[in-house]
Amino acid sequence: MKKKLTEESILFISVFKWFILATLVGIMVGTAVSCFLKILDLSTAGVQQFPSYFFLLPLVFFLCSLAIKYLAPDAAGHGTEKVIEAVHKSAGKINPLVVPVKFAASIITLAFGGSAGKEGPCAQIGAGLSSIFADLFRFDANDRRKLVICGISAGFASVFGAPIAGAIFGIEVLFVGGILYDVMLPSFIAGVTSYQVSSALGITYFHHTIKFAPVFSEVLFIKVALAGVFFGLCSFLLVEALRLGEKISSLIPIWQPLKGLLGGGALVVLTLIFSTRYLGLGLETIQAALNGEAIVWYAFLMKTLFTAITLSFGGSGGIITPIFFIGATAGVLFATVLGLSIATFAAIGMVSLLAGAANTPIAASILAIELFGPKIAAYAAVACVIRCLMTGHRSVYPSQVLTMKKSSSLKIDTGHVVKGATIEYRSREKSLVSNFLKLWRRFWPK
Repeated sequence: MKKKLTEESILFISVFKWFILATLVGIMVGTAVSCFLKILDLSTAGVQQFPSYFFLLPLVFFLCSLAIKYLAPDAAGHGTEKVIEAVHKSAGKINPLVVPVKFAASIITLAFGGSAGKEGPCAQIGAGLSSIFADLFRFDANDRRKLVICGISAGFASVFGAPIAGAIFGIEVLFVGGILYDVMLPSFIAGVTSYQVSSALGITYFHHTIKFAPVFSEVLFIKVALAGVFFGLCSFLLVEALRLGEKISSLIPIWQPLKGLLGGGALVVLTLIFSTRYLGLGLETIQAALNGEAIVWYAFLMKTLFTAITLSFGGSGGIITPIFFIGATAGVLFATVLGLSIATFAAIGMVSLLAGAANTPIAASILAIELFGPKIAAYAAVACVIRCLMTGHRSVYPSQVLTMKKSSSLKIDTGHVVKGATIEYRSREKSLVSNFLKLWRRFWPK
C-alpha cells in the first residue's frame, strides 16, 4: 500500500509540475507570437503599399544572411528544422540570440516578399524562449527537452489557431513513426494556453468551414486516394526542390551574404515574369482556392520554385505556409481536371501536403478538422495517410529520426540519433540530387 501511495503521489506531483510549467510556456510563447504576428502585419502593410517593394529583395536577403551568419547561424532556413536538431542532439539547448535574429530576419523577409511561412519563426522563437526559461531556472537536460517541445507546440498552435493540431505536431514532427507520449499532456496544455493568450491579445485566425460534403461512396474514395497519390508526388517534388536549392547554393563559391544578392535578384526577375502572386505568405491565393476560384495550373510549381530560392539563398521564414499554398493550388488543379469540388480538394491538398512533406499525418488530419470542420475529416485522413506513405523516407525536416519503415520490403536503419537513422542521412544517400550529381560526374568528369 505504501509503495502504491508513493507512486501515485509522485505521479500527481509530476502532473502538477508540468501543468504549471506548460502553462507558463504557453503564456510566454503566446505573447511572443502575438507580438511577431502584429509586427509582421504592420510591416507587410507598410512595405507593400509601394508597387515595386520586391525590388529590395536582394538587399533584404543580403542583410538577413549577414546577420544570421555572424550572430545566430541556427536562425537560417525555415526554423523548425534547427529546433528538431537541437532536441535530438543537444537536449533542446538553443542559442539565445536565435530568438531576436529569427524574429527580425523573418519579418523583413516576409514583409518584402520572400516566399516563406510564419510558423517556422514562431516555433523557433517558442522553442528558444523555452530553452532560455529552462536555463534560467537550471532545469536538467530532460526537462529542458520537454519544455522546448512544448515551445514548438505552443508556437504552432498560436500561429495557426489550431491548439490540438499544434500540440500533436510538436510531438509528432520529431520522429517518423513515433510519438513522445510523456510530453503529450504538457504539449496540449502549452498549445491551448498559447492559443488562448494570442486570441485574448487580438490575434484573429483563419477558419474556413467547407460547405460541400458529398455522400461517401466507393468512387469518391478512389478519387480521394488518387488525390493522395498526386499530392504525395507534389510533396516529393517540394522536398527535392528544397534539397536542390541548398545543393546549388553550397556549390557557389562566394561569401554567404553575396548569395543573398543572387537569390533576391532571381526572385525579382521571376516576379516580373510571373507576377507577385508567389511572393510572401500567399494567403490571398490560398483563400481563393478554398473559395473554389480558378487558379493557373502551374501555381504550385512556381510557389515551389520561389520558396526553394528564398530559403536557400538568404531568406528566413517557415515552410508550412508555402506547403499550404502548394497543397491548395495543387488541389485546384486535381479537382479541375477531374471535375470535382475545387474547395474540397483544395482543403484536402493543404493538409495532406503537410502530412507528406513533414511526415505528420495525425497532426495534419486533426488540423483539417480544426480549420475546415468535421465533415471533411474522413476524406482528409485518407489523403494524409496515403500522401505520407507516398513521400517515402523524405522530409522538409532532415533531422527527423526514423523509428519505422514505411514498407517492410525496404532496408532502412531505424532507431535514435545514430548514423543511418535520420532523414538527413538517407537524403545524402538516396536523393535525386545525389543520383543526378553522380551521373554528371560520370559522364562529365573534371
